[in-house]
Amino acid sequence: MAVLRNSAAFILPIGGRFRFTTAAEKAAKSAPVSELGDLLVVASIAKTLSKPGGIHDLEKNADSIPLCEDLVLRVLRRGSLDSSRKLVFFRWCSLRQNYKHSACTYSQMFKVLCLVPHQHHDDVHELVAAMRSDGVALDSPTLKMILDGFIKAGKYDSVLEVLDFVERELIGASCFSPDVYSPVLVALVRKNQISIALSIFLKLLDSAMLAANGGDAIAIPDAIACNELLVGLKKSDMRDEFRQVYSNLRKSKLFPMDRWGYNICIHALGCWGELSTALGLFKEMKERGGPFDPDLCTYNSLVHVLCLLGKVKDALVVWEELKASSGHEPDEFTYRILIQGCSKSYRVNDAMRIFTEMQYNGIRAGTVVYNSLLDGLMKSRKLMEACNLFEKMVDDDGVRASCWTYNILIHGLYKNGREEAAYTMFCDLKRKGNSFVDGVTYSIVVLHLCRENQVEEALQLVEEMEGRGFVVDLVTVTSLVIALYRRGRWDRVERLMRHVRDGNLVPSILKWKSSMEASMSSPQSRKRDFAPMFPSVSDVAEVLNLGKTGGIGGDDAKKSSDEADEWSSSPYMDMLANRSTSYRSSQPLSLCRGVRVLGKGEESFDIDMVNTYLSIFLAKGKLSLACKLFEIFTNMGVNPVSYTYNSIMSSFIKKGYFKEAWGVLHAMGEAVSPSDIATYSVVVQGLGKMGRADLAKAVLDKLNEEGGYLDIVMYNTLINALGKGGRFDEAVELFKQMKSSGINPDVFTYNTLIQVHGKAGRLKEAYGFLKMMLDAGCAPNHVTDTSLDFLEKEIERRRYSKASIIRSNGDHL
Repeated sequence: MAVLRNSAAFILPIGGRFRFTTAAEKAAKSAPVSELGDLLVVASIAKTLSKPGGIHDLEKNADSIPLCEDLVLRVLRRGSLDSSRKLVFFRWCSLRQNYKHSACTYSQMFKVLCLVPHQHHDDVHELVAAMRSDGVALDSPTLKMILDGFIKAGKYDSVLEVLDFVERELIGASCFSPDVYSPVLVALVRKNQISIALSIFLKLLDSAMLAANGGDAIAIPDAIACNELLVGLKKSDMRDEFRQVYSNLRKSKLFPMDRWGYNICIHALGCWGELSTALGLFKEMKERGGPFDPDLCTYNSLVHVLCLLGKVKDALVVWEELKASSGHEPDEFTYRILIQGCSKSYRVNDAMRIFTEMQYNGIRAGTVVYNSLLDGLMKSRKLMEACNLFEKMVDDDGVRASCWTYNILIHGLYKNGREEAAYTMFCDLKRKGNSFVDGVTYSIVVLHLCRENQVEEALQLVEEMEGRGFVVDLVTVTSLVIALYRRGRWDRVERLMRHVRDGNLVPSILKWKSSMEASMSSPQSRKRDFAPMFPSVSDVAEVLNLGKTGGIGGDDAKKSSDEADEWSSSPYMDMLANRSTSYRSSQPLSLCRGVRVLGKGEESFDIDMVNTYLSIFLAKGKLSLACKLFEIFTNMGVNPVSYTYNSIMSSFIKKGYFKEAWGVLHAMGEAVSPSDIATYSVVVQGLGKMGRADLAKAVLDKLNEEGGYLDIVMYNTLINALGKGGRFDEAVELFKQMKSSGINPDVFTYNTLIQVHGKAGRLKEAYGFLKMMLDAGCAPNHVTDTSLDFLEKEIERRRYSKASIIRSNGDHL
């Protein structure tokens, strides 16, 4: 009790002021204050600071307060004081002559301020500068704490400002611990300063590798910073830089790779076509085990990669394996990835099956899933199913349709021969407002109006489009330019250009047109209708490398099967990973068709315009002009794309220049990666015209091996090639495969089957396909009428011939 009385007499607040007894002063000078006494002093200071004007009361009794590091730290750690009052006390202490802040008090003050960094942005900078004047060194943990606080508050500019000041004014680079750079890298990546972050990271990695070779342990940015950098590089599509960072980290063995890092690398490298690397990382995760075991995100990434590279069959097997034995349950992203992959590759039946299971499991489908299904159904000529799904989407499930949903429906109606319904829907949506239509909607309608030679209506629509505030993009302008050129109405270009609001687009188009016309003033010799720049190739099998198949050979497959772990939770994925090194390393297959206009800004403008004018010249049969244009721009360094080669090759085939067409294919294989579905379609069309149905079937097998798919155009082309080659059974089998895969045959399919069977004298089969066509509700066209006329004449001829034979036999008898 005596100790308590002496301590209590040390400092007592009276009327907001402090009064010290003589005994207390003597005790403070002669002996250390007890723990209980310190608590009472801290409580009294905190109580005084919490009152309005409390700092003035401290100032009046400043000489009587025995400041020390321990006392200041206790006040700064006091939970009852807010950060502002603690900062006021800290500054007040800085002004005392007999007291100087230490590194510990500065660190504690920074800790207080970093809890609410958005309120103390300038205060942090002020304290960092004050440390220098006090001669106090800022250690790495404190600096890291400051940077982390700003990052959590989203103050990335403040992070860079602090770092810049510290490096410039306070400490040398040699004193800067590398782990401090982790929050800096995160800040740079999130501020989209990827190049700066990459530069800092590579310097750190180089220094870390040098230190490691010298035997001195050194840290590099932690896994979070490394992963953030890799994600930033992936989002920015900086492929070479991503591979450089990944390769250096793997080589140095300093990368603290966690499960998230594996998933990032699997997703990024897989999406860029490096399937073997992605599968190798999956195998490595399983071998390391424990916290590195593949999770649902790993499986989702691999399923996405397999779908993206056209290996939808493998993706479906992995999905079944995921549900059965992996210990994970598919989530919304798993179903969405598979539905998108199946819909894009014309596996509509599989897509609908997965969609049904998704709903059965209680996972609500969003707009993206419905859009994928609608797009797949429309492309598969399943118009009624698409309309029913749309009604279910809006009415039953209450999913809001987006502009993209309506764009899919309008485009699908046009593609399915329902032009009037498409235009009616477009007009109805326009009346509802801009939230239901966008620039893409207008572009779709303009394109189809131009194809129907309704140029005046298309121009009026562009004027309306501009009036509604939508930008008239290069895709829309290209459709109109082609239509105007075909009709010889260049005077209308001036009217079109008045409604193009993109400041760079109009002068670029006009300048490009004038330069192109100047370059084309002296076209190639008209004696030949093809370009000698494509050397003739007599053996197309040599170009296609039909003897070389991708994937794994029979021995490798048997070896993989023998080495399979029957207790594994993912045996099929293990098998894919084990054979990953056997995957084809050549150019991959693209599931998307090349397009005439990419619309990716100034970088793609030249090749877009080349493709546009190529389409114009080729549509008019002017192969010499088209090849001259191709030669001019390739010499200028403009790299052709798949669409460019496919267009020229298709025109050569239509003219019957098959050897030169294979020359184009050979040139394409050397210059463009990857090939797309349209390339295979053109090749099959050419082989069919040459009567090489055997090679056409081999092309189909090659396409399946590379993970490709057959759309309705490919099926029609192959059925026509096989039918004209006399391989009727194979053509009918392909027709059945087409229906079983979920694609409804269209009028072209039925017309082809009717024609090839009719001309071969298989009249019964031809009428059978006619009946199928009518039962399916597929409306005949003028080609069907022509085929029917031929069938009737052929039947009449046979009847007459049969009757003549009967009469001749009767006369003889």
